Amino acid sequence: MDNNIAIKIEGLTKVYKGFWGRKKVLALDKLNIDIQKGKIFGLLGPNGSG
Repeated sequence: MDNNIAIKIEGLTKVYKGFWGRKKVLALDKLNIDIQKGKIFGLLGPNGSG
């Protein structure tokens, strides 16, 4: 493992369940990411929320 990695995510999937007949929403599908120490990182969705 790289000692310069602050956060490591492998294979993260997130599904929001549908309510009242709505279909499920796949928000993340097998996300893999390494965030280095000392870096600033932002994750924004299609509507600009993060």
